[in-house]
Amino acid sequence: MNKKNLTRETFWKEKLPVVLFYISLLCVWQLLYWVGTEQMRWWKSYSFPSPLGVMETLKSLIDKGTLFQAFLYSLFRGVAGFGISIAIGGVVGVILSLNDGIHRCLHPLLMGLQTLPSICWVPFAILWFGLDESAILFVVVMGSAFSIALSVRNGIRNVNPLWMKVARTMGADKKKLYIKVIIPAAMPDFIEGLRQGWSFAWRALMSGEVMSATVGLGHTLMMGRDLADINQVMLVMIVIVAIGVVIDRFVFGKVEERMLRNRGL
Repeated sequence: MNKKNLTRETFWKEKLPVVLFYISLLCVWQLLYWVGTEQMRWWKSYSFPSPLGVMETLKSLIDKGTLFQAFLYSLFRGVAGFGISIAIGGVVGVILSLNDGIHRCLHPLLMGLQTLPSICWVPFAILWFGLDESAILFVVVMGSAFSIALSVRNGIRNVNPLWMKVARTMGADKKKLYIKVIIPAAMPDFIEGLRQGWSFAWRALMSGEVMSATVGLGHTLMMGRDLADINQVMLVMIVIVAIGVVIDRFVFGKVEERMLRNRGL
């Protein structure tokens, strides 16, 4: 079977059912809107979005350039805040793994802070930084750094002790032990931690942007609320979800696949 036929067969078996599912979902959604707003009058048209209304809003925001500009600003903030979170979380995670006393003191605190909703940091951000970019980045970092720190800690501490004993027996010093054994062995946990940290950072970014008067997806969502445009609110929510899924699949997913392939898995 040639590659073209294999690709076609894969599409019919795997991709087509997914496509049909989402088409059916859109049809049910539009039917529910039509029945609920125009036939039964269960709710007002401005309080329940419709697929056609969302598509019209999408076209309008694209024509104005609003959506693309908001996307770029949000993506930049998300990547910047995530980068800071990796730096802070990585250092804290290594410290936790090296010192048992610090681990016993800080680990419960970090676990508690990780469960704290990102919106809780918004008042602090406003009072400390005002309504500017620093406030948004602060919320992003506080929303994701703890998760990354715990993942780094777990990855290092879960390395098989036998591997480290063998490395020491073969004469590896502490530096080589980390470079040749611990970091490669902990890499799957690191990647999973980065994936989780990104999801937390992206959610925290939206919490930070709703408080800001600057350009961004969160601000665009709040503008839809202020204008009572439920279709714009729904559109921005869909875009936020789509961006998160795309980055998870084509960035972290590809890194994970490459790592597994290099390990023969």
